Amino acid sequence: MATEIKVPVLPESVSDAVIATWHKKVGDAVKRDENIVDLETDKVVLEVPSTVDGVIKELKFAEGATVLSQQVIAVIEEGAVAAAAAPAAAGPEQVQPKAEAAKAAAAAPTSTKPAPVGGDLPPGARFAAATSGVNPADVQGTGRRGAVTKEDIVNYASGKIAGVGGGARPEERVPMTRMRTRIAERLMQSKNSIAMLTSFNEVNLSKVMQMRKELGEQFEKANGIKLGFMSFFAKAAANALQRHPIINASVDGSDIIYHGYADISIAVSTDKGLVTPVLRNVERMGFADIEAAIVGYAKAAREGGLKLEDLQGGTFTITNGGTFGSLMSTPIVNPPQSAILGMHAIKERAIVENGQVIAAPMMYLALSYDHRIIDGKDAVLFLVDIKNQLENPHRMLLGM
Repeated sequence: MATEIKVPVLPESVSDAVIATWHKKVGDAVKRDENIVDLETDKVVLEVPSTVDGVIKELKFAEGATVLSQQVIAVIEEGAVAAAAAPAAAGPEQVQPKAEAAKAAAAAPTSTKPAPVGGDLPPGARFAAATSGVNPADVQGTGRRGAVTKEDIVNYASGKIAGVGGGARPEERVPMTRMRTRIAERLMQSKNSIAMLTSFNEVNLSKVMQMRKELGEQFEKANGIKLGFMSFFAKAAANALQRHPIINASVDGSDIIYHGYADISIAVSTDKGLVTPVLRNVERMGFADIEAAIVGYAKAAREGGLKLEDLQGGTFTITNGGTFGSLMSTPIVNPPQSAILGMHAIKERAIVENGQVIAAPMMYLALSYDHRIIDGKDAVLFLVDIKNQLENPHRMLLGM
């Protein structure tokens, strides 16, 4: 019996998807729940699993094609068995072709050129490998599930080309992915549609680091997860958003919408770009709940398992450029949200405390906000609130 595989139901905000990578070809066996194809939308990469055991009978679209919600993209012959890749023993009619092939292979001159580029690579990586003469088998992949990406090929090739004085200077034109295109559109929308301003402050994280040192091991034993920095910042932000509701508001035409909950988007970096899954009702979450949710989202983002609903909504965003070494930045607001908190690298700096100069682990904080509804005073008071909580972390435990 033939079973149709369709594009999942896409939300209203996502009009279509692109066939990113087929993981099966016609004639391949497939098991129920095994991923057949990756679909790239402008927000996330979706995996489409098989609904039955069987054999791929038809793939209706090539990689790069645009498909719509509920459109049939593949047909599986349920219960069928894939043909063997090679017979157990060669028949008489196969002996001669095999002998001729072996003779031709023996006569062929040896070559140090890379093997032909395989068809399993994404189009960008395939083109990069072909133009640079790199054998993908020699390259360590950094993509999802160890896949070799275009960047891997280019980086590998540049290491070889760097030593060639006055050699070739290759260039490559590769279309933006759907996700990167959408990110670019959103950033330009933010830049052009809101009056964005950024305020800065700094925070002494010595007490947070001391608490993690003293209680981290007990926390992990009790909850099965490590106590990180992000839970402190997420909880401090949620508390501050309750006390400064305008930071948590959004603009809708000539109206201001106040949200009585803190749905905080946490920026997560992937090989395809930045995604911002949402922690719902952070004001009601404990530290262990926050840490578990963040770890789960990060793992899903790396493995392509984020769902569209994971990325929708959000009343406020936290992004941590410090993981990449950023000392200070001005993050861009993610509309329709009105503010975003930027974390940065922790550096030991000299500060004055009780009349004494000491070294302390300091972090610069940045709050970018929509100046149409958020005044500078509101932004500064919000940052000071977060600073006070992080410099006195017991206040968070008491909801102060």
